[in-house]
Amino acid sequence: MKNSKSFPFEKSRRISTEEASAARKAIEEKTGKKRARRGRPLKSNIEKFVPTSIRLHPKVLEWAKKEAKKRGVGYQTIINEFLLAKAV
Repeated sequence: MKNSKSFPFEKSRRISTEEASAARKAIEEKTGKKRARRGRPLKSNIEKFVPTSIRLHPKVLEWAKKEAKKRGVGYQTIINEFLLAKAV
């Protein structure tokens, strides 16, 4: 089937959770490997960030956002890197 437009979606059905689980188990048995975990990889306790709230001077925030735009990263990353450099 070259084109998804030719597939009769109106005649298809969704598979149940049990069917998906059985298929996953059959694939694992056939290949002899566990399927990789989907999604973002887990972080170690050292790498985990702590959600917090902080008040910054508007000039500091403006600097961080400009720097972030130059480097193509988030402004919170810039602030975190700066603070880590000063803390260590």
